[in-house]
Amino acid sequence: MADDSKKLSLAGSVSLGTGVMVGAGIFALVGQVAGLAGGWVPAAFLAGAVVVAFSSYSYVKYSGANPSSGGIAMLLKDAYGPGVIAGSFSLFMYVSMVVAESLLARTFGTYILRPFGLEGSALLVPALGVAAIAAAAVVNIFGNTLVERSATVTAAVKIIGIALLAIAGLVASGWSSLGTALTGGSGEPPQQGLIGFLAGTTLCILAYKGFTTITNQGGDIREPKKNIGRSIIISLALCTVIYLLLTISVIGSLSVPEIIQSRDYALARAAEPLFGAWGVGLTIALAVVATLSGLLASIYSVSRLYAMLQEMKQAPGLPGKVKHQPLLITAGLAILVTVFLDLSQIASLGALLYISMDIAVHLGVIRHLHQDIGAPRWVPLVAIGLDVILLAAFIGVKAGQDLLMLTVAAALSLAIFLTQWWAVRRRGQSIEADDGQVGAG
Repeated sequence: MADDSKKLSLAGSVSLGTGVMVGAGIFALVGQVAGLAGGWVPAAFLAGAVVVAFSSYSYVKYSGANPSSGGIAMLLKDAYGPGVIAGSFSLFMYVSMVVAESLLARTFGTYILRPFGLEGSALLVPALGVAAIAAAAVVNIFGNTLVERSATVTAAVKIIGIALLAIAGLVASGWSSLGTALTGGSGEPPQQGLIGFLAGTTLCILAYKGFTTITNQGGDIREPKKNIGRSIIISLALCTVIYLLLTISVIGSLSVPEIIQSRDYALARAAEPLFGAWGVGLTIALAVVATLSGLLASIYSVSRLYAMLQEMKQAPGLPGKVKHQPLLITAGLAILVTVFLDLSQIASLGALLYISMDIAVHLGVIRHLHQDIGAPRWVPLVAIGLDVILLAAFIGVKAGQDLLMLTVAAALSLAIFLTQWWAVRRRGQSIEADDGQVGAG
């Protein structure tokens, strides 16, 4: 009982999942999505929720049957065996989560500098982001209890604060904006039509993918077979409502060109015409709480995923007996991404890696795991179809806008596959050598 009492409760795991989703999604992505989906931003977030609802099914079923602190890595290993495919897509997941931490970090820097007119600083934004990552890593060293307590409190603050801000915005802009925003009638249509809307929806997936934080902490949750699925469902439902209310409020306050112009701090800009200085201050305060708590929750989960990958010999470690290696490696990689990439590039890279991994997960469930975990094939099949449609649209749009980022994503993917191939080959040679020594003895 003593050990179980240290594990995360249902409220704690929901807080962690919601904390990651709200921080990474609504504050960082509204402007990015508007650049692709135009005035259809609320509809894009709603479409993203539908896609993730189908996608989450495979994770819920597997994690309920096999809860562990390396949930997705274990799923891929069970589906494909301990080889190149499982190792590569596990690292896809890991890197996409590290990228999400960088998204949070740069959002923190951007919003906290907004009152001083320095939100576009190429030096201060990443510097503050690096400081936020370092602080979150230090807090995580103190263990599960501190992370859970802080996540529960900050999640409540964010949900209540953002809900009040969104409702006040709807009242100020008129409740009629609710219907028109969902149909795109209150703003400009996507410049590239349906393809642009689908590309915007692709980025919205990042606003919900924090539910995987819950699957990756299965071994740290009380009654995991019951609470993992409940945590995911509750977190997704809460975030969907929050995102819809707030994006409708933003669309009612700003024109699409204004949102795009202030894409990195769109919520703070949207609060100005509606509420004046106090609304801007509240938005910035909520953004700071959301991003810092999101970092705290994400580093907690991602470092445990990396520890699992190390145990599975799919990820390298630091030389010597350095303590907290998974935590230090995760924070270090997030710092590098924060320093060298901007918000748009970070969001694009995260979306490409995550959706590619998601397709591999569903294929594994369909081909190898559906009977073991009691999952009918048609649900993951629908999830794959939706993922492919979004990924194709996003790549098509980005090919004309940011070919360099697509090249970077492709090069990173190739490097991960080659690294895993080399690691698997070395493991095989090591086993052969050990067998040879035993035979000679």
